[in-house]
Amino acid sequence: MRSVLLIGMGRFGMSVAKKLNEMNVQVMAVDMDESRISNCLGLVTKAQIGDSTNEAFIASLGVSAYDACILAIGDDFQSSLETACLLKEYGAKKVIARACSDVQEKFLLRNGADEVVFPEKQLGAWTAVRSCSERVLDFFEIGSGCSLFEVAVPEEWVGRNVVDLDVRKRYGINVIGIGHEGHMDMDVGPGRVFGEGDTVLVAGNLGDVQRCFRF
Repeated sequence: MRSVLLIGMGRFGMSVAKKLNEMNVQVMAVDMDESRISNCLGLVTKAQIGDSTNEAFIASLGVSAYDACILAIGDDFQSSLETACLLKEYGAKKVIARACSDVQEKFLLRNGADEVVFPEKQLGAWTAVRSCSERVLDFFEIGSGCSLFEVAVPEEWVGRNVVDLDVRKRYGINVIGIGHEGHMDMDVGPGRVFGEGDTVLVAGNLGDVQRCFRF
């Protein structure tokens, strides 16, 4: 079973803990705030109150035994930076750190972090795309120029199949899956017919997807 050291149990840390709990991952949660530790006890395997910038405290955690260390501190960048350094010094296999800016990302990567995530930036992009159309149900950026979109199937698609629509040739986007009643089928053949109430998971850049679905 995989194990994760999760430092910082604010809103972002709690969200990470909830998902890790769903995935049956063993989690050691750490925060300086006793109330935050109390709130997360039902979601994690173990929890400790402590200062992650304290070298003796980090040394006591046995960070090298965890498959990954997630640094979810969001309101104190200096503490985040110091913690990233200490985690690497004490043998962390993988350090994933939260950042709020490109500058923070650069410093974290130079000082112990292996990967950096931008929760606010990613949520901002998601909110902007979702606000463009009620048809867009979900959105996730894969990389520069490519994203995944879950979109409600337009009325004119109902009764037609993937080959007939040929969105790859016409718009440069790829159909990855078709959803119906909460189930996403990723095995989509060329003859698959779209039904009423279906959703479609597509990959492409924002401009092409906007042209295809007119939002």
